[in-house]
Amino acid sequence: MESFFTNIKQTFRRGNVLWSLIYINIGVFIVVRLGVVILTLFQINSGEFLQYLQLPSSLDLLLIRPWTLITYMFTHYDFLHILFNMLWLYWFGKIFLMFFNERQLGGLYILGGLAGAFLFILAYNLFPYFEKMVTSSFLMGASASVMAIVFAISFYRKDYEIGLLFIGRIKLIYLAIFTFLLDLLAITSANAGGHIAHVGGALLGILYAAMIARGKDMTAPINRVIDWFANLGKRRPKMKVTYTNRRRETDYEYNARKNREAEDLDKILEKLRRSGYGSLSADEKRKLFDASKK
Repeated sequence: MESFFTNIKQTFRRGNVLWSLIYINIGVFIVVRLGVVILTLFQINSGEFLQYLQLPSSLDLLLIRPWTLITYMFTHYDFLHILFNMLWLYWFGKIFLMFFNERQLGGLYILGGLAGAFLFILAYNLFPYFEKMVTSSFLMGASASVMAIVFAISFYRKDYEIGLLFIGRIKLIYLAIFTFLLDLLAITSANAGGHIAHVGGALLGILYAAMIARGKDMTAPINRVIDWFANLGKRRPKMKVTYTNRRRETDYEYNARKNREAEDLDKILEKLRRSGYGSLSADEKRKLFDASKK
């Protein structure tokens, strides 16, 4: 048992985002189920406890519970719900990491969840069909986030194939489109909110694939926000002043260096446009990432 928790700690320290997301979801699931059991034993309404983690469709309620925009995408109650969501996250997260990095995976998970939340709230407050359900409808689960990852890789590599039991080899994009159509047909079902959120996550994934093909990474801003929150509790090291004999650049040398960097970046962006992100070398990816932060 001790080695199990040690492995989890090492996973977070190494920055393995895929497993970190899975562990967070499982951890929240266990806490939620234990909390419901304890509340039930004391004959306290457990539904109210869950609602503080679920995303409400009511705008009035959302205003006093804004944190639910994030907590909902890590919250599950039914075992099969979290099982299938985590299986999809693991399978398609591994495929995603064949072409992108861990930070992009984590950023896309959050963006997909937010897109699903936005479409869920918009639909329930826009369409008359949901008018009587607004005050009593809530959303939870990682499905929208997972759909964003599935559709991002499906539309980024439209030729990528996977093997399905009883079906054989099939292009991933066909599976994604089939799933999308099922969700569209089910947006008036008993789980309307969930299917609407799936559509929101899927559309975000498609947009991500289109943007990355143009050399623009949508996850960069959200990752900067995550980094800011992650560094809030860390102590800043004291400033250390060192003196070196390094000669300052002349204006000519500075402009020449900037021109070289701009030419290198243009070559990388042209290669990205022609052959996609997966064709870049590790050094080219680093330069592209550094340029996105400036």
